[in-house]
Amino acid sequence: MFADIIVDIKHEKLDKVFQYRIPRRLEDELEIGMEVFIPFGKGNRRTKGYVTAISETCDYDLSRIKEIEDISRESVEIEAKLIALAAWMKKHYGGTMIQALKTVLPIKQKENAKMKRRLRLLLSEEEGRKKLEFYLEKNQKARARLMAALLDDHVVEYELVTKKLNITLPVIRALQEQGVLAVEEEQVYRNPVKKTKCQEHSIIFTEEQRYVIERFRKDYQEGIRNTYLLHGVTGSGKTEVYMEMIRTVVESGKQAIVLIPEIALTYQTVMRFYRCFGDRVSIMNSRLSPGERYDQMMRAKAGEVDVMIGPRSALFTPFPDLGLIVIDEEHEPTYKSEQVPRYHARETAVQRAAIEGAGVVLGSATPSMEAMYRAKRGEYVLLELKNRSRRQQMAEVSVVDLRKEMKEGNRSILSRRLQDRMEDRLKRGEQVMLFLNRRGYSGFVSCRECGHVIRCPHCSVSLSVHRGGKMMCHYCGYTQPMVSVCPECGSRHIGEFRAGTQQIEDIVKQRFPGARVLRMDMDTTRQKDSYEKILSAFANEEADVLVGTQMIVKGHDFPNVTLVGVLAADMSLYTDDYRSGERTFQLLTQAAGRAGRGEKPGEAVIQTYSPEHYAVVTAAAQDYEAFYEQEISYRELMGYPPAENLLAVLIACGDEALLDTGCRYLKDYALRVSRNSRAAVIGPASPGIDRIKDIYRRVLYIKAPEYDTLTGIKDRLEQYIDINPGFSRMRIQFDFNPMGIS
Repeated sequence: MFADIIVDIKHEKLDKVFQYRIPRRLEDELEIGMEVFIPFGKGNRRTKGYVTAISETCDYDLSRIKEIEDISRESVEIEAKLIALAAWMKKHYGGTMIQALKTVLPIKQKENAKMKRRLRLLLSEEEGRKKLEFYLEKNQKARARLMAALLDDHVVEYELVTKKLNITLPVIRALQEQGVLAVEEEQVYRNPVKKTKCQEHSIIFTEEQRYVIERFRKDYQEGIRNTYLLHGVTGSGKTEVYMEMIRTVVESGKQAIVLIPEIALTYQTVMRFYRCFGDRVSIMNSRLSPGERYDQMMRAKAGEVDVMIGPRSALFTPFPDLGLIVIDEEHEPTYKSEQVPRYHARETAVQRAAIEGAGVVLGSATPSMEAMYRAKRGEYVLLELKNRSRRQQMAEVSVVDLRKEMKEGNRSILSRRLQDRMEDRLKRGEQVMLFLNRRGYSGFVSCRECGHVIRCPHCSVSLSVHRGGKMMCHYCGYTQPMVSVCPECGSRHIGEFRAGTQQIEDIVKQRFPGARVLRMDMDTTRQKDSYEKILSAFANEEADVLVGTQMIVKGHDFPNVTLVGVLAADMSLYTDDYRSGERTFQLLTQAAGRAGRGEKPGEAVIQTYSPEHYAVVTAAAQDYEAFYEQEISYRELMGYPPAENLLAVLIACGDEALLDTGCRYLKDYALRVSRNSRAAVIGPASPGIDRIKDIYRRVLYIKAPEYDTLTGIKDRLEQYIDINPGFSRMRIQFDFNPMGIS
């Protein structure tokens, strides 16, 4: 028996697998993911490595194969399971084993421990009083100040002494040397969760919620570990259901991971969980400092945390006894990684759960086509919440045809109906959310005479206008001053296509001067706590109108919001992406679901140039089933996921001629290796943006009914790329069932 082993990931230059013979004494014991000791290099230096595969065949000269020395008995089982997951990710999504390991073991570098210091009085009360008198007599004011503080409280925080009492280090050392005090240290973990009072409050569950909770609890107690799809309308109380499921798991001594699609959702979600589970809850996201991230991983590994909440990367939390993974808003595209390996959190969570004997719950008001397709085929267990938890009515949705508005002379981004409804809500002291899927002060700059659009000289995209009279590329950061004359034809009829969040904010302030307006987009949420501040201010009713991009329509619960306006539904509808109808339906349904979540009825106004499109019609009716049936029929007809599977081979190079030659060779080889399968090879084509930072880009698509067919073709293509040096100047990546090529 032979084992494929990758040397400890600190050795970045050794990004390859080495094969070793498994000694007979270890054959029955060794498993994928285990840490082992191996002789490495010319001097056979004892080195640690990880087993990534086991086979009966040897790929090299047997006389040169070395033998594994032993299994690392001190290695943590958690890491073995995560390394096994990394091996699955490499096989399933492509890339190197190093890339997969860096994804599942993100905290490899140890951070300095945060220490808390205290000063403890070693003298009796009487001895301390004598010392104080002595210091006062000698006019040693700093020593007297410190002695007085220690007599008041025998244990004093070090920071209090140095910062508030202005005591210097020499003074502390002097008293330490005299045997007056001792300096004590203990390690404390950096906790990113700001502690609030833990509240015990009972929830009265609806009949639907009770059924879902009991079904999960019964399965879990009987040792059944399923993947459940929880399809619940907006406001149906999915979070409360998650918490009860997690309570079942935690009470059995296991831990849970809760994935959320955006950092913006962390604050509200964490507070709800904290009220239920106290400081056994933690968070993981990219806004944490390296020290905070390291401490959360260490707390999780030590079993000091029961629930970890965070975006996609939290999936790899090293819990010792994982019992449940919850993926909230599972339909969100942010669950798909844009870095190699391009894994999807949903599939990877199901695989991690299988390795660890855990359950998975996928929740959404608008499930992804993939999740519902698998549920209808019996691969997932479908659980439904068809009513809102407090029996409120779903928001009343109306659709405004912007073509008609334009004909009738209204050139504002706000339709007359939306303006009337906003005026009414603001008079009543209720809140409004306006959703636009754009950022920046406006859209692109175009000439009304010749149609010329000002584009980035380094990327195939238009420049966006920002305040301060400058235009910016959102891909490479290129900026240039605003133009007043068309560089193509000399016309002065050149200007902005106004449709940005900053622009909407300005229009609302002009139209409703008394309204307090907040804006939430990429530009206003760059600081560490900016999400929290904006959402807290809106939740506390410190603002009347919240203008924002997609991040404002996902999962938030504001009881006083009674009106939601979708300003341009078409922006996500006509893109060169087969998922555009699905994305539009999800966004519109989620947006409408933000209204009327409290006691007051809600309303949503959808503004569109395509009121007859099935995604708009079914979203306005909030009819998921009707949308699914129409969409799946298109997917089956065209052979798109989830009906079939799609592999995108992404090729990039600074030399366009070399890129086109490489694409031709890759396509020819892909056609050869797929000849005996039902796979189809399409392209190469230019993606939506075919040049970024002077790097040219192409994409080759391969379609097949079976996923395994595509992984087999991917393996052959990787081997072909490795043995042909001509590909070394190109960056080639594989993306299975892509969420979009941009």
